[in-house]
Amino acid sequence: AGQESFRSITRSYYRGAAGALLVYDITRRDTFNHLTNWLEDAKQHSNSNMVIMLIGNKSDLEARREVKKEEGEAFAREHGLIFMETSAKTASNVEEAFIDTAKEIYRKIQEGVFDINNEANGIKLGPQHSPNSPNTPRGGALGGQQSSGCC
Repeated sequence: AGQESFRSITRSYYRGAAGALLVYDITRRDTFNHLTNWLEDAKQHSNSNMVIMLIGNKSDLEARREVKKEEGEAFAREHGLIFMETSAKTASNVEEAFIDTAKEIYRKIQEGVFDINNEANGIKLGPQHSPNSPNTPRGGALGGQQSSGCC
């Protein structure tokens, strides 16, 4: 019910995005079954090069699992997505999900897939970054523990 009204709002957020997190609840099969619709929406309303991380959340509730990890991995592989399971409750892999997504975006910048001079690609460098030498802490992720700049 609420998903449909939320869907129309999210479409505007896809425009100009370099990355997206597509999250389902491993304890609710219906959230996994709706992934195809959400992915189609994301791809239809975004840059074709947008990095998408598929996240199976609530990995701390293994006893209530309805979606096998292998199913998430297979869906991600089939659609060219990055995959990870997380637990927002325990913070397991939450930060890593954002870091890995940022690393993949950065890789695409280095390969010239994203033009950092075109803000329509969803990438905006902060004043402390220059196109020739971006700040790359933590093994290549953009950003860092700074209060401003690239997110």
